[in-house]
Amino acid sequence: MRDISMERVNSTRQEILNIIKSPTLTHEQKIANMAIQADSLMEVLDVPEGLDELLNVPDEEKCFCDLYEGHAPVRPRYIIPDYGKFMREGSAFLQLPPPKDIFEALNSLLIFYKHVPSVTNFPVYVGALDELLEPFMDDVDEAMAKKLIRLFLTHVDRTVLDSFSHANIGPKATRAGRLILEAEAELEQAVPNLTLKYQEGVTPDDFALAAVNTALRSAKPSFANHAMFTGELGENYVIASCYNGLLLGGGSYTLCRLMLGTIARKSESLADFKERMLPHVMDVMARYMDARIKFEVEESGFFENNFLAKEGFIHRDRFTAMFGLVGLAECVNTLLEKEGISGRYGRDKNADDLGVEIMEQIRAFNESHVNPYCEATGGHFLLHGQVGIAQDHSVTPGTRIPIGEEPDELIDELLHCSRFHKYFPSGMGDIIPIDVTVHQNPAYVLDIVKGSFRKDLRYLSFFSSDSDVIRVTGYLVKKSEMAKLDAGQNVLQDTTQLGLGASKNGKILERRVR
Repeated sequence: MRDISMERVNSTRQEILNIIKSPTLTHEQKIANMAIQADSLMEVLDVPEGLDELLNVPDEEKCFCDLYEGHAPVRPRYIIPDYGKFMREGSAFLQLPPPKDIFEALNSLLIFYKHVPSVTNFPVYVGALDELLEPFMDDVDEAMAKKLIRLFLTHVDRTVLDSFSHANIGPKATRAGRLILEAEAELEQAVPNLTLKYQEGVTPDDFALAAVNTALRSAKPSFANHAMFTGELGENYVIASCYNGLLLGGGSYTLCRLMLGTIARKSESLADFKERMLPHVMDVMARYMDARIKFEVEESGFFENNFLAKEGFIHRDRFTAMFGLVGLAECVNTLLEKEGISGRYGRDKNADDLGVEIMEQIRAFNESHVNPYCEATGGHFLLHGQVGIAQDHSVTPGTRIPIGEEPDELIDELLHCSRFHKYFPSGMGDIIPIDVTVHQNPAYVLDIVKGSFRKDLRYLSFFSSDSDVIRVTGYLVKKSEMAKLDAGQNVLQDTTQLGLGASKNGKILERRVR
């Protein structure tokens, strides 16, 4: 364990005091933020040499970011319970038998969610809701079923106070799935996030069009390329948190992200970036992730003591870890400028070609690095196009094109995406705001999805230009709630603060409307 300086302790005390006095944080948000500050004082990991100058520096100097998981992780970052097993068998720990009707099913799920931890302190996955509820749909008539689903979704929105919480539907059409889409379109709520697993020829067009209509009103569901995800992760995958592909009954131990723009700025040249800086940062970040994982598995006691593992709702050998990155656009543009070469990422072929070269180098490193506790994914981490955080300034999420620099034609933007989505089995997505007039022709959006998925795009999100609920990066917020927070009022969900920060620092409200 490394010694903690009194300067660090006093700084943390001041941060805790600031949290206590905050006029905008709710009681629950204060408790969660104070826990993060306390955890920051624990440094028990056997960290690699060279970590401090890459990580423990001001934000603008960081070459990688640990995303504030704490230095003594008490649980994996993302946990994906097998809710189907819970529906079939109940839980001894929760003293709940298997539900017999839709009333018991919805009540049991709401209880279960209270006991699923994550880095956000809320469940990042709440299940394939259509599959979970479909067996109970005959218990009541359709009007009652819809009312119950509306109440259930409202309860989730008001108690799971973080829009990284994620539900799945599809790829097949179900009665429950249709009612969920109808309810979400009417409620226009930020939580839970929602993804339709879509596969042409499996997902009926009328069901997909219902999803489009719901997305234009509530910024969800997003569309996941089901064939692509199953080809990489198998049938038992889920979409959780922002847009992360993970294994059912498993999850992700940890997520760190390369700050590619910063690494490029600190490189002397393109050759220096490729030969020295990038390999060094990747090595240190991977070994830091190894240390986090080792502590979680060997010392934290989570997998030995938590009821989720004891009762078989999760399995340690279905966990992996996520090797994330942001700022490929800034990285490419900086390196070209250092070399005196013209070209802009997302606009010029030579810039995009360099982006592909960098991604190939990152993929090769990840495939050569082995972690003994990531056996679910062949001993390797999964690459992840990270969505960004509120504090990011001039940092474009993942491999996206910077806002304001999108190509004039949508087809060019989508073809650019098709070059990069393939690298990220654990998540990469793009967001397309749609002009309000598209309500008259939702088939236009479905055609975009079909054509994009044929070109191996992984994940697409849409929302209408007049929608109150918008997608920030991988999570949802309401513009009306951001306005309240900006005016100094309390808001219910903590992701509203992230969205407000992203609106000020990341220009998310300025995306090109198609």
